[in-house]
Amino acid sequence: MKKTFLASLLLIIVAGCNSVKYHNKHLNDLLSEKKLKSDVDYAYRKLQKLHPKLYWYISKESLDYKFDSLKSTITKPMTSAEFYTTVSPVIAAIKQGHTSISPSGRRFTKKERKAFDKKGVGPLSQFEFEVFNDKMYVIKNKSHDKTIKPGTEVVAINNENTTDLLKKYATRFASDGYNQTFKKHALSKSFSAYFTYENGIKDSIRYLFKHNDTLKTISIRRSVIDSIKTDNTLKKRLTAEDKAKIKAENKKKSIYGYNVITKTYNRSLQFMEKDSSIAVLKIKGFSAGNYRAFYDESFTKIDRCKSKTLIIDLRNNPGGRLVEIAYLYTYLADDTFIFMDDSQVVSKTSLLKADYFKGSSLSSKVAKIFLAPMYYPYTFFKVHKKEDGNYYYSTQAKPRSINPIAFNGKIYVLINGGSFSASSIISSNLRGSMRAFFVGEETGGTYNGTIAGRMPVTKLPNSGLNLRFGLMANIPHHKTTVEGRGIFPNKVIIPTLEDRIKGSDPEMDWILEDIKANL
Repeated sequence: MKKTFLASLLLIIVAGCNSVKYHNKHLNDLLSEKKLKSDVDYAYRKLQKLHPKLYWYISKESLDYKFDSLKSTITKPMTSAEFYTTVSPVIAAIKQGHTSISPSGRRFTKKERKAFDKKGVGPLSQFEFEVFNDKMYVIKNKSHDKTIKPGTEVVAINNENTTDLLKKYATRFASDGYNQTFKKHALSKSFSAYFTYENGIKDSIRYLFKHNDTLKTISIRRSVIDSIKTDNTLKKRLTAEDKAKIKAENKKKSIYGYNVITKTYNRSLQFMEKDSSIAVLKIKGFSAGNYRAFYDESFTKIDRCKSKTLIIDLRNNPGGRLVEIAYLYTYLADDTFIFMDDSQVVSKTSLLKADYFKGSSLSSKVAKIFLAPMYYPYTFFKVHKKEDGNYYYSTQAKPRSINPIAFNGKIYVLINGGSFSASSIISSNLRGSMRAFFVGEETGGTYNGTIAGRMPVTKLPNSGLNLRFGLMANIPHHKTTVEGRGIFPNKVIIPTLEDRIKGSDPEMDWILEDIKANL
């Protein structure tokens, strides 16, 4: 039995390595016009068959024309990478941020990934960049070259003009609707990924920097950064006190959510005054961590401290779980509420196309096998047809009571173009119910909802590109007549480059001054 298991394990490892080699070997193969056009048709059929509101921001006639025009431009064989640069702007024209297509880049074996890790951090990852007025700047320098100051403009990378790169990459993804604030935030975070896909993983990059009108060329090499070096002291023998501290820290990580790369918590609560009258809830994403435990613990503290003002920071929060924001809302609403409308889907069976097993660990997949006989019938029968002829799936759509210790003081919410998806949905309800005062910039996600929920990934059969889109129209209960735009703040404050360089927070500063002025 043991020999059989080991043999099976070895077979899986060998098959995985061979799969990686085969994929990389054929990555730059030229694909015929016929195969590329077949992939275009395949992608459009999938979207028409499963996307619940495909023509929300573009008419069917316009989208038909774009797909037909795309096929007419395919006049010669292309690689998968070349095809991606051609098809991605058409997918982006749908104007829905969760509807995207991604390249099938080079894959790496576990051994290769370990080798990269051992060599250290890549030359792109040694900086934090931000985009201002179509230019990219260094906001944080983690490299060994400390002559590169925050606020330095990145003029070119390996002789490619950075502004031209930003304009090119901006065509490859969409914001929701007609929003204009999302892309600069998304580009700040994803620039490195787009550049790496086009140029491959680099051990050295030649930057052209500009600071105080002085141009300077600097080469940055892959290197081990001090902050991520392995701490050998962890290998020492732990005392009972050490073990207790580690156990407490691990428990906090499991509740608050912890990012091992940035070494920061996903959620946090702090009090800004000695009397704890101002509570600040910062939520970087509605994903990792035990959200129920965190919100129960946090609002119990807020209630005990008798805080009068709550500041919720949703800036650069890309979204996450609907169930989490609905639960958080029970602590914020002032009366019984309905959080979501029923989610429109294409058909009785469209949700069965979701990737039920994707992204699960081996143990989770085994559990899902046993749950599948219940999951599929439950999902099928929960979808119902309404009088308008459309199909709907109910999620967070029933009236809910507020929590007994729901916060009843004044609420401020910080938002910007990086506030997307679930963070926009909870903002829609807080804004529509006039429960909160918003400060910052228009959200990147739209006021009237988004197409997300269950989001399968479809691999195009010839090019291997990955088409991803939602199967559910997630619509908040509160809506606006301004279609295709985000939640607008009551007070518009947009940080400048100078603010980011200095680490100042003009939005938070304004709120604190407003609180003092209204005492």
